[in-house]
Amino acid sequence: MQEGRTDRRGRSHSPQCTTSREDRQIVRMTVTDRSVTSRTVAQNIESVTHYSVSACTIRRRLQQSGLSARRPLVGLPLTQNHRRLRHQWCVERRMWAAEWNEVVFTDESRIFLRHHDGRIQVWRHRGERMLNNRHTGPAPGIMVWGGIGYHSRTPLVCIAGTLNIQLYISEVLEPVVLPYLQGLATTKFQQDNARPHVVRIVQRFFVNDQIELLPWLARSPDLSPIENMWSMVAQPLTQITSPAATPYQVW
Repeated sequence: MQEGRTDRRGRSHSPQCTTSREDRQIVRMTVTDRSVTSRTVAQNIESVTHYSVSACTIRRRLQQSGLSARRPLVGLPLTQNHRRLRHQWCVERRMWAAEWNEVVFTDESRIFLRHHDGRIQVWRHRGERMLNNRHTGPAPGIMVWGGIGYHSRTPLVCIAGTLNIQLYISEVLEPVVLPYLQGLATTKFQQDNARPHVVRIVQRFFVNDQIELLPWLARSPDLSPIENMWSMVAQPLTQITSPAATPYQVW
């Protein structure tokens, strides 16, 4: 009212501690190594410019460039052929309703003794979630096998070591699967394409005992509801087991 104009009045503020060239260097360092921390970037910039730059400033520069810190996606890469077969598999069963009640979903799962805290993050732009998958390495734990149906579930089997063809037949199929399926009227048995599942001697076992198999696709664990069940089992175990628990205690 005093000056007769509606423009925002200029404000005095401290100058930026980084130049536009240094801002581009910050983004370039982060894009080169997506898991680099803002503190590490600040130390590198400080070693070049010889003045202090805070980690908060680094995060602010990255956010201004469209980068945000997120937990990396853990998943299996799918080729175009994988996607085509998965789509075809779903289309063929899109009208199933009561048919799913006859399917018994089975799988093995390794219950880990130590769990990752999930605090490792990567920098990425919007729409880049699928570009930076994180693959975890093996960790000590126990191997278990189980199956779930619409109205029942199989006994849980503890596998000593790694599941192989002999263990799959002698400890899973003959003592557990066969009696369980004989107690059901009609059923379709689901298993993934792990090597102990698809070898000729195992396939002959299903043919001889007239067990119908549900066709399954490679790299498709997300299509099986038993994967959700394993997550429901493993999550409480992280709260009730100590880091020094033995495999027997976990079982």
